[in-house]
Amino acid sequence: MKTRIALAMTLLLGLLVAVTPRLLKRAFVPPRREVHQTPADLGLPEETVWLDSVRGPRLHGWFIPVDGRAPAVVVLHGWTGNAAHLLALAPPLHDAGFHSLFLDARSHGLSEDDDHMSMPRFAEDLEVAVHYLRERSDVTSVGVIGHSVGAAAVILAASRGVEIEAAVAVSAFAHPGELMKEQFTFPRPVTWALLKAIESVIGYRYGEIAPRNRIGEVPVPLLLVHGDADEVVPVSNAFELHNQAPETELLIVPGGTHSDLTDFEPFFTDVMNFLETHLVVPAPAPTTR
Repeated sequence: MKTRIALAMTLLLGLLVAVTPRLLKRAFVPPRREVHQTPADLGLPEETVWLDSVRGPRLHGWFIPVDGRAPAVVVLHGWTGNAAHLLALAPPLHDAGFHSLFLDARSHGLSEDDDHMSMPRFAEDLEVAVHYLRERSDVTSVGVIGHSVGAAAVILAASRGVEIEAAVAVSAFAHPGELMKEQFTFPRPVTWALLKAIESVIGYRYGEIAPRNRIGEVPVPLLLVHGDADEVVPVSNAFELHNQAPETELLIVPGGTHSDLTDFEPFFTDVMNFLETHLVVPAPAPTTR
């Protein structure tokens, strides 16, 4: 009897691993949330841009220019978010003298759909946006800011050598598989099968893309920002990432949660100072005769 039960469980788990990827692709097309405001609503100039993603769907973004040649910053939202949800960063970036590009990842905001989304695809979209800025004659250097899944994508893209000078990761998780495992409430065998199926969908093992394992390969200055009241991605993730790469800068926001940036706003000045330090090239000192 025990042998039959074990065999049945093995067959069931095998079926889950085989069939679930097709179902998960549907689940990994996130629901779209309302685009509730634009840069123009904040009194900022905006240029709508459309970029071709790696796999074909077009990416929507708002380019917010400043006068003349200046550094530029890509801002990338998290899962189910969109560019509008991070527009609180637009006025301080503009006031600090940065061009900015607020990007909608595939299947988010106003961008076109793909068959599914994942953190590596967020990273691909970020790389497309960086390349676009590098091609602009009014951009002198490029930095990136990412939130949640977008923050993990920042670390992944930077570790792969995307051409940026500085990066900011807000509310990044340390390991996607471990985070999902903690959030799943299924029996252990079902959780195991689901995690394996998700790996099959995204095309990577979790260890290959986990920020914990990639952060040491980031060659540019990196600022980690995290709220100490984050219940989605606990602040322990930030301390772990910082311990893995002690050269990173760490900013902990008292009372900061995961999705609401209100408590982060008093610390935007610290983020701007970090970007100014690493993106703005000081003018050469005047020569004396």
